[in-house]
Amino acid sequence: MTPTVRVLVADDHAVVRAGIVALLEAEPDIEVVGQAVDGDDAVAQALALLPDLVVMDVRMPRLTGDVATARIRERAPSVRVLVLTTYESDASILSAIEAGASGYLLKAAPAEELIAGVRSVAAGEVALSPAIAAQLVARVRQPAPATLTPRETEVLRLVAEGLSNRGIGERLFLGEATVKTHLLRVFEKLGVNDRTRAVTLAMERGLL
Repeated sequence: MTPTVRVLVADDHAVVRAGIVALLEAEPDIEVVGQAVDGDDAVAQALALLPDLVVMDVRMPRLTGDVATARIRERAPSVRVLVLTTYESDASILSAIEAGASGYLLKAAPAEELIAGVRSVAAGEVALSPAIAAQLVARVRQPAPATLTPRETEVLRLVAEGLSNRGIGERLFLGEATVKTHLLRVFEKLGVNDRTRAVTLAMERGLL
């Protein structure tokens, strides 16, 4: 026989909570052992019932879902958390995952996706809706912000003061060719082609 997955559902909206409970209880291998109405309640019930997992909303009174998740994971590491929410911002996703959630699904997802997510998380796997997975992949692929070396910053700061390559070289005791090399590296890092744009962009990014 397939082991029964014991689930605690935490959502402050009664109608939504009831819908999730009804959906899960229709499955023969899932048992809803408790319902929490806010973050504090979710933590208290999770520690008392020790379910296999908590289906957790993000925005709830008293404690938000990510804070509740962190407390549950800290005090009862065996209890897994599957976040189920309407919010799909980068901040919400990362906050929940950093708190220890093993899954992040959207309430608008098909019922089969939620049920599969519950089973996956209970089995020790990670469950992410396709939309969330795509966001995380895109975030990871974003290039790291440009950073300038102290010398490059010094050269660019003098450019901002209006000095020529020769003037910068005299100020820093560098040859003009060396100054030009530093500037070319700055241009490459910032993705620009001229001195004015380099200074402007560096100021916008707080590099100067």
